Amino acid sequence: MPDLLQQFLCDLETTTHSTQVWQLIVGLGRDLRLPFVDFFSTSGYTDWKKTLFIRTSYDSRWMQDLNLDPENDRWSYFRSHAMHCLTPITIGLEFVEEYHHIPATRVNLLREAAKRGMRAGFSIPLRQHAPPQSGLLTFAGDHSRREMIAIVKAHGWTLHAAALAGHQRYIYHFAQEFTNRNQITDKQQELLRLIGLGTKDKAIAQKLGISVSAVRQRMNALMQRTGAASRPELAALAMSIGILPDPLHRADEGPFPALIEMDEGGSRTHLWHTGAGLRQ
Repeated sequence: MPDLLQQFLCDLETTTHSTQVWQLIVGLGRDLRLPFVDFFSTSGYTDWKKTLFIRTSYDSRWMQDLNLDPENDRWSYFRSHAMHCLTPITIGLEFVEEYHHIPATRVNLLREAAKRGMRAGFSIPLRQHAPPQSGLLTFAGDHSRREMIAIVKAHGWTLHAAALAGHQRYIYHFAQEFTNRNQITDKQQELLRLIGLGTKDKAIAQKLGISVSAVRQRMNALMQRTGAASRPELAALAMSIGILPDPLHRADEGPFPALIEMDEGGSRTHLWHTGAGLRQ
């Protein structure tokens, strides 16, 4: 394993906030003379309009202004690639001849990027399955085609592995930070937990020592604060931000079934007893 990647992963393990992950990613790019970093995350695999967040290591307002043109935004080559593929690609004005057809307005955007030091780059599609999300991490710099190819040959594996691990870690922290970002109080978090557990309004009222009407008022306020449109969405939110464990991966105290699949020997289900090993 390259020393640079080894150090990145070791540092990644110690992060406690998404900002720290981002700093590591940008630092890696700068170490490899690719200081312009773009990080996109969306809430689906093909609908990039549902953007969760965009982070850049530079002032990208000029790009956002140009992308107000719907035709221009629609023809983002590396986003289109990331919708359908897992393979990283080289991007930028230096590689425009390898692009599928794009309109002149998009080429002009690449020229503008080149003027600002983003002549060539390396773009890595990202995936996360629960909930389904896709993303894109791009490292770029002021390099000729030949120089960029040399960087990819020397460090492409490091960039790719770091992007995958960094994305996973960033999304984990990003979900944990939801309550702080949206100013969800401790009382609202407890309400969210009870909703996620499927507790009825009357039982919630008894647990919280309030009336049923107060429960519903708090629930409506929580929906407004979080953007959730229904009780099931609040329950799903409780799991996705870590207030409740994923029901498929709960750490139950009692025995739970474990599926063991063997290429030679078929598949079997065993019961795992906490602290006692596998038993058939």
